[in-house]
Amino acid sequence: MVMSDTVSAGINAPKVTAWLEQNIEGATAPFKFSFIAGGHSNLTFSVHDAKQNHYVLRRPPLSHGLASAHDMGREHRMISALQNSTVPVPRARGLCTDVEVNGAPFYVMDFVDGHVVRDIPTAEHALTEQTRRLASESLVDTLAKIHGVDLAEVGLHDFSRHDGYIARQLKRWYGQWNAQKTRELPVVDRLHDELSKRIPEQGPATIVHGDYRLDNCIVSSTGEIQAVLDWEICTLGDPLADLGLLTVYWTGPNDQASPWMSQYTTVKGFLDRGDLIARYAAKTGRDISNIEFYRAFAYWKLACIIEGVYARYLGGALGEKQAADLEPFKLQTEAAANSAEESLSRLN
Repeated sequence: MVMSDTVSAGINAPKVTAWLEQNIEGATAPFKFSFIAGGHSNLTFSVHDAKQNHYVLRRPPLSHGLASAHDMGREHRMISALQNSTVPVPRARGLCTDVEVNGAPFYVMDFVDGHVVRDIPTAEHALTEQTRRLASESLVDTLAKIHGVDLAEVGLHDFSRHDGYIARQLKRWYGQWNAQKTRELPVVDRLHDELSKRIPEQGPATIVHGDYRLDNCIVSSTGEIQAVLDWEICTLGDPLADLGLLTVYWTGPNDQASPWMSQYTTVKGFLDRGDLIARYAAKTGRDISNIEFYRAFAYWKLACIIEGVYARYLGGALGEKQAADLEPFKLQTEAAANSAEESLSRLN
């Protein structure tokens, strides 16, 4: 079988085949591997076997960034713990920590059928106006379920520290900013200091997905979230951080235009940002009066992340790209920082 460069680089087919047969009940060679998605995030591969079983294999990117962001054991533990909860996740099948097998740890889960909505054509063709509304509601309701999981009951009470989530995140990402920044951008420093002074009191810790948005979920044609994916930076902490980030990525049909990747939710039928926030508050009973703080934090964090991508690209991660070709990343960093400042000003 001829494999794409990404598949052949990310999958040692003979060794992975042997591991699958030995460790995944019912898995039968030969296996067909194909690339689904990845890049800076963990790489995702589709795996079909001889008996029409369909699995998904997740492994770190070929070029690692933050090691903690690509911890296969952490991601596998989370979806394994959630198997019998109300949170929809794929069925976890197995974890391989022996790097001799595939050059890096990986885990295997069942494939979940449905749609990943990340562009306008998919939003228009996979969903109707009515089911777009239902998908919006299901997305919020599923986030409420994530934040409602009893940590002790599912064995996650010791998954990470519970306290000081925002303070820890500010320290982590400011460290990344200072290690990778390509120029001085005083607004980022100013925001770090101001956010640090204004951290709301954190209530009881919940699961924090860390990158919760519609295109990190699988949705059915009827608008139900079938599975939440991409748990690579999950932790325990302040649930409102997830809501803040969701509303940064989300632009509803009647919301002010946004430069971010959420343009597909502008299609008629999707809820507006304020409706998401109100539904979350109603479902959870949480006080969302400080939501602009969490939105400001999310924008600031995005500025740090995008600057890191920009720095790696300037350093040659994309080959011989001209600096002018990378200008959009520089501008996105600045736009995120400016949006953070705007959100924070609304708290005054």
